[in-house]
Amino acid sequence: MIRSLPSSHFYRWGMTTYVVLFYLFLFAPLVITCVLAFNDSDFPSLPWKGFSLDWFIGDTHPRIGIFNDANNLSSIWVSLKTAFWVSLLSLSLGTVAALLFEQENFRFKPFLYYLALTPLVIPGVILGISILLTANSAGLWMEERWGLDIPLLRPGFWLVVLGQMAFITTFVLLVVSARLRKLDPSLAEAALNLGANRWQVFWLITLPYLRPALIGSGAVAFLMSFENFNTTLFLVGSETTLPVNLYLQVRDGSTPVINAISFLMIVGTSLLGLVNILLQRRRQD
Repeated sequence: MIRSLPSSHFYRWGMTTYVVLFYLFLFAPLVITCVLAFNDSDFPSLPWKGFSLDWFIGDTHPRIGIFNDANNLSSIWVSLKTAFWVSLLSLSLGTVAALLFEQENFRFKPFLYYLALTPLVIPGVILGISILLTANSAGLWMEERWGLDIPLLRPGFWLVVLGQMAFITTFVLLVVSARLRKLDPSLAEAALNLGANRWQVFWLITLPYLRPALIGSGAVAFLMSFENFNTTLFLVGSETTLPVNLYLQVRDGSTPVINAISFLMIVGTSLLGLVNILLQRRRQD
């Protein structure tokens, strides 16, 4: 519909209704979860029984708030550590891969590029099971053949990091590659003609140009890792991440502390996204 053309009353009413229902569908569950985080009830559901901060700062059983819950705080710390290493390693590998794929003389580039995109279209459950079976098989083979016990090949922290990197690195590759294609190659050529070496060209020209893409993809990679559940569920060891820990609590029955955790996650991720948007706008200005 061209905006300058007149539209019928039914069209305007239908468009307004659709927009309202669309955003209601998206945000109503989040708003309800945030409200129930302050509900003075022992159950994580309606009805509303009054305002309370017990599920944040409570310290007596059964009302143990999130800030006094050692189990949930430990899982949050594990998720933060996992997200940090996954985002750092994914940024490094994804950026190197993007630079490699932009080389004109790189053989089999189309085939290898599409092969690198495969983890994005594989369901997380299948990816997690595949990595677990591969790691276990490799670990058993090395132990039987050479007597080596490699902790990396057992379910645990670093196997979770490797499993999440398998698909998050691909996302970084796409974002950095899209930014890299817009870089004018004459800038690097001019720097080389003026006596700069390739490392100086990368450090002084390419890397500053890629900085917005690196910051944006790094923030998204951190959030993707922090909230990942499907792949992590099959690779986690004794140290559970927050999504897996929440799943175990919901399965066994829990208190509204789950709503309090969800409230903190919603606020935290929203603030991180807002900061990222503000930084991007400031660089554009």
